[in-house]
Amino acid sequence: MGSFDLNLARVFVLLYETGSVTATAETLHVTQPTVSYSLGKLRRHFDDELFRRNGRGLTPTAGARRLYLPLQRALAEIDGTVRQGDLFDAGTMSGRFTIALSDLGEATLLPRLVAAARERAPGVSFTVRPFDVEDAEGQLRRGDLDAFVATPVITSHLTVRIPLFRERYVLMVAADHPRVRGDAVTAEDLAAEHHATVFGPSGHVTPRALLGAHGLLERVAVDATRFSMLPYLLEQTDLVAIVPEYVGEVFTASHRVRLVRLPFETEPIEIALYARHESSRSPAQRWLVQFMAEVLGEQVSPAQLPPSAAAT
Repeated sequence: MGSFDLNLARVFVLLYETGSVTATAETLHVTQPTVSYSLGKLRRHFDDELFRRNGRGLTPTAGARRLYLPLQRALAEIDGTVRQGDLFDAGTMSGRFTIALSDLGEATLLPRLVAAARERAPGVSFTVRPFDVEDAEGQLRRGDLDAFVATPVITSHLTVRIPLFRERYVLMVAADHPRVRGDAVTAEDLAAEHHATVFGPSGHVTPRALLGAHGLLERVAVDATRFSMLPYLLEQTDLVAIVPEYVGEVFTASHRVRLVRLPFETEPIEIALYARHESSRSPAQRWLVQFMAEVLGEQVSPAQLPPSAAAT
C-alpha cells in the first residue's frame, strides 16, 4: 500500500468512530496537527475527502463508510496478535478514567469497583458522570467517557457491549410495613398498595413497565428521578417499590427495608459494560475494560442461580 501504514489506519478508524480530531489526538497521545497531517495523507492515499466538517464534528463520506469495517477488523486482528506486549502497569502507573453509571450503579457497583482498584491499582482514580441513555454512546465516541455500565441495550457498530450479569426484580418495602408481611406478596395485595417509581435519564424503565402491564400505574404515589432515594422513602412510609434484587440487597444492608417476592415472573435484565472497539482503545483503556469486566462480572445475582439454589 505504499506509504500507507498501521498508524494511518488507526487514525482513520478513530476519526470515523469519534468524529473528532481532538478525541483522536487524545486517544493516540499525539497533537491535533499530527492527526490533521495524517488525515491529509489518508485523503491523498485514497483520493477521497473521507470526512467532511459539520456543526458537530466530522461526517464520513461514502468512501470512508466502505473503508471502515475492513480497516477496523484488520486493526482488531493485529492488536489481538500483539496485545501481550502492550501492557498497562496499573500497579505503578497513575491514571484517571471517566466512566458513567446510573445512580443505581453508583450506589451498588461503584463501591465494588473502587475497592478492587484500591487493592490492585492504587494509582488509578475515577471521575464518575451520571449515565444518560440519550448521550452515553456519543460521549464514548467523542472520548468524553472511557466506558459506561448500563441496562438498556444500546446498538451501535462504533461500540462493543460486554455482558456483566443478569438481574431479576423484587418488591422492596419497609422492614415494619403494616400490611406486607412474609417473604411474598399476592397480586391482590400488590394492587392495594401505593407505589414509588423512578423515571429519569438512566433509561431504567422496567419497574414502571411492570406496573403498567398489570394496570397499576394509577397506584403510583411518588414518581422521582433517582433510585437511590427509594430506601429513605420506603423506610419512613408505607409505600412499596419494584427494584432489581441485587440493588435491594445492598439497600437492606444499610436501611430498614426488606425484600419480598413478586406475584408474577419477570424477565431478568442484563447489565452490560460499553466501550470502544478494542482496536480504538488506548493501552490504559484496554486495561480498564478488562478490569471492569472482571470485577463487575464477578457479581452473581440470584437471577443467575439454578432455581433450587436461588430458593435457599
